[in-house]
Amino acid sequence: MEYIHHYDSPLGGITMACSGELLTGLWFDGQKYFDALTVGICEEKDLPVFDLADKWLNIYFSGREPDFTPPIIINTTSFRKSVLEILLTIPYGETVTYGDIAKRISKQFNISVMSAQAVGGAVGHNPISIIIPCHRVVGANGSLTGYAGGIDKKAALLSLEKGI
Repeated sequence: MEYIHHYDSPLGGITMACSGELLTGLWFDGQKYFDALTVGICEEKDLPVFDLADKWLNIYFSGREPDFTPPIIINTTSFRKSVLEILLTIPYGETVTYGDIAKRISKQFNISVMSAQAVGGAVGHNPISIIIPCHRVVGANGSLTGYAGGIDKKAALLSLEKGI
């Protein structure tokens, strides 16, 4: 059974999903690739994992770096999971480029070249936004390209982390 929970953030509504003990999704309401089908067949329920995610988000939106990660599970392809695991290593307040991640993935998979566009597709389909910090990935020139929640939210999240 899948469960959902709603959180009101300063940037708009957020919907979370879990399997009971592990967070499986976190999306800005209405964002691109929002898992609306799952939400339609889920039960809304208060669960400890949602309490932890709420606590994490409260700390985050207060402008501080949370010192824990709620229990998550990444249910996706092995390639996307590898990309998302790299995102979890990007330090709070810092950014990396899609090309930087592509180089790391090519080394990890022992291939000569990995497309930054393929990385972008994996980043764009991140099922656990903010906690898996896809907003910290920028274009080669530092531009704020692509964010399923909207470029305005990406800019706001990065500003929050930089204390702007």
